Amino acid sequence: MSEKMLAARFAEVVLPHLSDALSLARWLTGNAADAEDVVQEACLKAHAGIAGFAGGNSRAWLLTIVRNASYTWMARNRPRAVVAVGDLADLDDVSPPPDSSDSPEAALIAKANSAAVEAAIARLPDVFRETLVLRDINGLSYREIAAMLGVPQGTVMSRLARARSLLMTDIGGAP
Repeated sequence: MSEKMLAARFAEVVLPHLSDALSLARWLTGNAADAEDVVQEACLKAHAGIAGFAGGNSRAWLLTIVRNASYTWMARNRPRAVVAVGDLADLDDVSPPPDSSDSPEAALIAKANSAAVEAAIARLPDVFRETLVLRDINGLSYREIAAMLGVPQGTVMSRLARARSLLMTDIGGAP
């Protein structure tokens, strides 16, 4: 493939999913600055491998690269004892806008509830948080998540159920 064709394919396959890539990297690394570094590295890897992209779900392909780049970057740049608690600002992008008929009090309560959910997600163990974010925030299918994580679909479903249960328990719901 010519360089021009590779650039066009990159623009078609990768660029539409950059916001999802950045969102996933934020959840995995814990902050926006590190996420930007990871996505930049992932984009370089995606560009280098774009000729080998055989089609299919380009979003899942890119998010797999971002996930792998995130863990590689964290292994290189963070001591093992450091645990990321998350830069959760990206949830504002996926949250529905507040209803204009809501009172300021209702808006404040909604924001407090959102912050509690964000904090609870950040406290989940990595494997559960990752599965929850990939499914409930990024909207990937069980099959795509299973392929991305290299685990059976049943494991994905189990981790997701466990993540949701831990989340509900943490924010005061039923165990």
